[in-house]
Amino acid sequence: MLVYLSIYLAAIIEGEAYYIVQCSLAANGILYWPAVLVAGALGGSTGDQFWFYLLRGRVHWLDRYPKIARFEARVRRHVHAREALIILVGRFLPGLRTAIPAACAVANVAPHKFSALNLVSAFAWASTIMLLVKGGALTMGAIGLNAWWAPFIPAALLLLFVFWLSRPAGARKRN
Repeated sequence: MLVYLSIYLAAIIEGEAYYIVQCSLAANGILYWPAVLVAGALGGSTGDQFWFYLLRGRVHWLDRYPKIARFEARVRRHVHAREALIILVGRFLPGLRTAIPAACAVANVAPHKFSALNLVSAFAWASTIMLLVKGGALTMGAIGLNAWWAPFIPAALLLLFVFWLSRPAGARKRN
């Protein structure tokens, strides 16, 4: 029972590394894989929710600084334009796990919406990692992620998200 608690706590703090090790133990039959998946998902969600509820309604004192207030307004517009998508992909973007819940808190996303979508995202994240670990290299190859460039995908997604967030609201693609 303590091992599943440790998975939950590690997922709150860190994310993938410890969870992947535990998934490999589950794939080898040492741990019960449904319990590993649930502990990882609930821990990941708890970590995100911690930042969301900690920062919700508490950062508005920064509004007295004009540059920060403009940036905050931009963040709000971007988050509100795609609330559900941002929350659902947030768990899959390691570099933004704290930033996305913080942005949602600043944008005043409805708590029930954030909590529900974040929980769905956490279970999708935990299930994806469990599937990839249990399936091994064959799973990665089956979805085309066995090339040398595969590890760069999360970094590219992180850069795209930061670029999108930094664009002025209302900026459109030119055809």
